[in-house]
Amino acid sequence: MINIFKRKRSIYTPKKKKRKVKPKRKTTLKINTKAKKQGYNFSLYKQNKDIKTEIEKRYNILTFIIILALLILTISLFFIQIIEKENYTKQLKTLTKKIVYGQSAPRGRIYDRNGKLIVDNTPVKVISYKKPSEVSVKEEMQIAYKLADMIDLKVKINDYDFKVFWIKNNKEKANEKITKKEWKKLEERKLTSDDIYKLKIERVTTEDLKIYNDHDKKAAYIYTLMNTGYSYAEKVIKSKDVTDEEYALVSENLSDLKGINTKLDWDRNYPYGDTFKSLLGTVSTSKSGIPLELKDYYLDKGYSLDDRVGVSYLEYQYEDILKGKKNKYEVENDGSYKLIEEGTRGTDITLSIDIELQKEIEAILTEEVLNTKKEPNTQYYNRSFVVITNPKTGEILAMAGKQVKEENGNLTVVDYAPGLLTSSVVAGSVVKGASQTVGYNTGALKIGEVRYDNCVKIAATPEKCSWKPLGKLNDITALAYSSNTYQYYTAIKVGKGNYKYNKPLVIDTEAFNTYRNTFKEFGLGVKTEIDLPKESTGYKGTNTAPGHLLDFSIGQYDNYTPLQLSQYIGVIANNGKRMKLHLFKNIYGEKEDKNQEELNTVNTSPEYMARIKEGFKAVTSYGTGVGYIDPVFNAAGKTGTSQSFVDTDNDGKVDTETISTTFAAYAPSDDPTVTFTIISPDVSHNNGRLKYQSSINKRLADRVSKKYFEIFK
Repeated sequence: MINIFKRKRSIYTPKKKKRKVKPKRKTTLKINTKAKKQGYNFSLYKQNKDIKTEIEKRYNILTFIIILALLILTISLFFIQIIEKENYTKQLKTLTKKIVYGQSAPRGRIYDRNGKLIVDNTPVKVISYKKPSEVSVKEEMQIAYKLADMIDLKVKINDYDFKVFWIKNNKEKANEKITKKEWKKLEERKLTSDDIYKLKIERVTTEDLKIYNDHDKKAAYIYTLMNTGYSYAEKVIKSKDVTDEEYALVSENLSDLKGINTKLDWDRNYPYGDTFKSLLGTVSTSKSGIPLELKDYYLDKGYSLDDRVGVSYLEYQYEDILKGKKNKYEVENDGSYKLIEEGTRGTDITLSIDIELQKEIEAILTEEVLNTKKEPNTQYYNRSFVVITNPKTGEILAMAGKQVKEENGNLTVVDYAPGLLTSSVVAGSVVKGASQTVGYNTGALKIGEVRYDNCVKIAATPEKCSWKPLGKLNDITALAYSSNTYQYYTAIKVGKGNYKYNKPLVIDTEAFNTYRNTFKEFGLGVKTEIDLPKESTGYKGTNTAPGHLLDFSIGQYDNYTPLQLSQYIGVIANNGKRMKLHLFKNIYGEKEDKNQEELNTVNTSPEYMARIKEGFKAVTSYGTGVGYIDPVFNAAGKTGTSQSFVDTDNDGKVDTETISTTFAAYAPSDDPTVTFTIISPDVSHNNGRLKYQSSINKRLADRVSKKYFEIFK
């Protein structure tokens, strides 16, 4: 069939004409003409041809880049694997090796200015556990039970940890607490392994735990201690109260107690008991490690969570110096520890404190605070402060605060030294040296200017008077007898006011800044820069009524801390130079005071400063400070009595007026080497008129100054 069709087709196919060969150009033209007639677009054809050429070009470039990259990679591999092989092998070993540290090394000791040891380290026996590699849960359980037979331990295990112990000891029973439906959900990933574990914990009953006796509970507690924190970290099982028998028994059986170790740790010891202890600060324990509130601070400095660190006051302030360097170990492949760097004890430091003087001052203060509380009209009194410094260096020689508490009719005295930094008190007239300086500097007060001590009355306000009519005064006697109205008239002039009795008074409120700027130069209203954390700047009033400016000038508006008042009297004693108050003197063994620093000098003339000092000498010679310090010591200073207020019903509002007293002095007046600052807030109660007022500051000043000169000759 096929052949026939082919044959028929060949019969009817017309004869092909011979095609004449024509010139190529003409043929091309004819073809192009024919193609155009059939709808071909030759511009598109040309464009496609150009694209093909461009693709080939890019392909060649890409091929070159790939070949070049392979060449570079080959050279790099050769460089890494052959030339730098040894170097990278060392780096790999460094990056993959596991480094762990031993327990915190003993801290540096702390000495007083005379080389007397006031903080030391006491050896403490410790039983600890460091998890070996490839130790099983069963083995850890066995170790816990063995250790429970050897040591006495106060069990402090919670329900959760006890249930965990039960689950690890009873895996099959624990699994039975999960339903088939819940296991199926786990397979379907609708529940996680953590969800299943939580369900097991929830379903462990009190009845389940009854199988355990006290010995089991002790083992459970030990097991919990062994698995608390990082797996590779050393865990303290028992410390401090480890007996010699326990220590020896465990040490003899270490071969059967895999991972258990016995060694000597340390604890802080205070040869002078509680003297100055609160400001020395505290150190965290082996068990507590870094406190939560200080976690970020210490972790940023490269510490581990289980490190023992300073957590308050001087221990915290000088952590970088006092901290010891821990033993450094490398974990071997078999789980053993290789010591690669031996730890060292921290650096010892010397403080400016004279510990014998400190001890005596605290004893005097405790006695006087207790006696004062027994006096009449002292129902709101509960604390007093004493600070002794060297005004030329800023060294603190002694600083103490004591608070009396009443419980069930019994009076007890507790340490309140931190209040020296944080308590703000109404200073009263003791600040008049700074106030008078403002007057001199602004021209509102002239040297020797005479004024009459008359009460000041501003419209719609009570009269403002001195503690009694003082008559005719100049700038020296105004300080000696502590005239309030003398300072009021100065303040009115500083504020550019026009005072008339019982008329409104208008002042330039910039006067507040004028006063405060000078007060800051004396150290009032600013930090003393003492090397202790959490120092307060006191209280700054915000109301700018004219009467408050007058109050400010006599120390009855802004409040200051005891340390600020101590720095203030030191500035006057040191002829206007403000020294940074400090406790750290130097590294033990050094002679130079490393912390001595001048912060600023009061912007006033030596003539004005000399005038202030003359007025302060008059205070103790014939003024309000007579009898505070024995004349033989040639002291100069200033007393202060101020109105203050307390909240008697704890409703957050002050409601009762009290009297606070202050006294600040320096000696000898012609070449001061010591300052005394004594403060007793709310020492008396004022119900409209002044009743009995305690003389605690006078007694303290007399006893404290005598004790200082007895010790310092």
